[in-house]
Amino acid sequence: MSDWEHKMQAIVDETINENVTSLAGVPSWMLVLLNNVLETTDKTSLFDIWPNLEVYFHGGVSFTPYQNQYKTILPKSDFKYYEIYNASEGFFAIQDKNDSSELLLMLDYGIFYEFIPMETYTSSQQRIIPLSEVEIGKNYAVLITTNAGLWRYKIGDTVRFTSINPYRIKVSGRTKHHINVFGEELIIENAEEALKNVCKKTKAEIVDFTAAPIFMKGKEKGAHEWLIEFKKPPKDINLFNELFDNALKSLNSDYEAKRYNNITLNKPTIHIARRQLFYDWLKLHNKLGGQHKIPRLSNTRDYIDELLELNK
Repeated sequence: MSDWEHKMQAIVDETINENVTSLAGVPSWMLVLLNNVLETTDKTSLFDIWPNLEVYFHGGVSFTPYQNQYKTILPKSDFKYYEIYNASEGFFAIQDKNDSSELLLMLDYGIFYEFIPMETYTSSQQRIIPLSEVEIGKNYAVLITTNAGLWRYKIGDTVRFTSINPYRIKVSGRTKHHINVFGEELIIENAEEALKNVCKKTKAEIVDFTAAPIFMKGKEKGAHEWLIEFKKPPKDINLFNELFDNALKSLNSDYEAKRYNNITLNKPTIHIARRQLFYDWLKLHNKLGGQHKIPRLSNTRDYIDELLELNK
């Protein structure tokens, strides 16, 4: 079905009377589907609809911003969440341990891996290294050569190794989705972890977000501008902003250095997005569905200016 909204309701209608035991899909879109299931059935817990539901396999975007919302609609302490790292180009890694969110890199799936250290990415010093030379804790862009015919293909993701025996990784972001206009090297992993921490402190819940730089003008310092759609907004957005700024400082020393005494960056600017803003933006661009994602961090203002205009 090409019409995503009709397709969504059809999935709900087809499944609410079935014995669903597992879920698999992108966290953002799966949450939309599951909330539709609850709305259609007038329930607050998915276990009231599917009592044998036991596991959710997720991938495509970080699960961090959505974790608390899933725990609300799946209120069982023993419910299992497993991350998988796959794409159209190949199946790369799996969460193979219950007590760790690290992903085991699959070395026998017909994929040859190479990596570009992100500190040299797209620079004149850029170099490509084999898997045998990676170091724990560093961010790398991923290149793959596959037995399906891809040759040194950049998949657009960045990963950070947490172990080299065996090779375990965490997906840290996207090569295009970061902010480094002022030397702050802000990556998605930083943003999502900071938002998770602040939401926990302020009891807020986030649907989606995007951010872009506010460029320097004359003597005015730069900053980051955030557009956040909340499912449950914080009571005090100024306190939220202060906590968020401090969380980013604690997670990213480059950001902290640029924020020190407002030397380069002023405090972030946060706008609260209206309900379904990001959904409407995706719909406007014919990008509804699990394969499409909100561009969360950008070095340009292309996305955020359009979204802010749509937010009026």
